[in-house]
Amino acid sequence: MSNNFEILQKAGESAGNFSSPPNPSQAGAAQSSLRPQPPLPAQGEVTKLVQRLFVLPGEAKAPGAVAFCGVAEGDGCSWVCAHAAEVLTSQVPGKVCVVDANLRAPSLHRHFEMENAHGFAEAAKSTRPIAEFARRMAGSNLWLITSGVVGREPNGALNPARLRTRLAELRAEFEFVLIDTPPLGMFNDGILVGQAVDGVVLVVGSDSTRRESALIVKQSLDAARVPMLGAVFNRRTYPIPEKLYRKL
Repeated sequence: MSNNFEILQKAGESAGNFSSPPNPSQAGAAQSSLRPQPPLPAQGEVTKLVQRLFVLPGEAKAPGAVAFCGVAEGDGCSWVCAHAAEVLTSQVPGKVCVVDANLRAPSLHRHFEMENAHGFAEAAKSTRPIAEFARRMAGSNLWLITSGVVGREPNGALNPARLRTRLAELRAEFEFVLIDTPPLGMFNDGILVGQAVDGVVLVVGSDSTRRESALIVKQSLDAARVPMLGAVFNRRTYPIPEKLYRKL
């Protein structure tokens, strides 16, 4: 078992156990907006991940393209991916592109306050250069490809051969590509994307993920030969008010 997953297990033990998944209304609320900032420890987890994986990888070469995958709905994967892109942009001089490939529940356009039009869904089927679908954040070296207009069968845009070609184009255009995907416990989109990039970062929610589900997802990644490059234990809720937590 990898060191990354041992970290996940220890994190789960420190929190008792991963709790039961939220009810549908809670899950919907979790995806309705990315803007509310989680407690500081969650931000710190993302910053440490960016430093270790992209900025200071040691002797290993930093990955150029990474998929961010949650285990279950409500794990906060979209926020983690978006925040990682923002942190990375502030620490590297090269161009960074964040891609909303979560065609099941797209939300990065809301986080970055952009219109969701002509994005990843269209780029996956188009012959135009994929860089034409990326939009730059004002005054930044961060670019966004929104999900685009999603049809009734979102995974129709994830043809493996076509996906590899389009993502290879992005890798040639940008120094780093970070891709948000649907939860692996519900869909295999993240595995398809993970096979076309350097690997995945697994996002585990402290209040939404069962340990058994995380183990099954890890086994699925191993079976598909998709490297798990890192993990974020997203502590989304606390038993004490955030104002008091900040004073600890």
